[in-house]
Amino acid sequence: MDHPPAVLDKARRMERLVLRVEAGESLSQVCADLDLKVKATDLPRLRAKYEKSGRTWEALIDGRYGHPQTAHSALREWMYERKREDETLTASQLAKKVKDQFGVKLDRGHINYLLRKVGLTRPPGRPPGPEAAKDEPEPEQPDQSLDDAGVFFPGSSEARDGGHREC
Repeated sequence: MDHPPAVLDKARRMERLVLRVEAGESLSQVCADLDLKVKATDLPRLRAKYEKSGRTWEALIDGRYGHPQTAHSALREWMYERKREDETLTASQLAKKVKDQFGVKLDRGHINYLLRKVGLTRPPGRPPGPEAAKDEPEPEQPDQSLDDAGVFFPGSSEARDGGHREC
């Protein structure tokens, strides 16, 4: 596996740490010299790992330095260009096109995240419906009186207050 230079450098420094501590130097001093943060409780695990591998620094490589980047720069540029050509494309449609073109499965949320980073997303919220496309202002509603509102509801305030209703 190809590791970044920084990961390889850290593994070599870890080997020097193990060797210097075995030679009798203080862990805190060696950590300060090599710019490493190793706890005393982690040292036995590092020594065992180093011994088990035949005392090679490659065993001390920390493989947790990120994840493979599926949305590489060429894929992102291709996707951005499709979105610029057709602003109506949704993340779902772009995900399908990316799968067809590159054979890579991208989540809709990740596509929206990438598009948002370069300012290619649609405004938030629901798109306006066909009635919003009209430029006509809505007609004003006349003021409706609430004087007769009790007529529509049985059990008006008179009955509730103990009054008698005559039918």
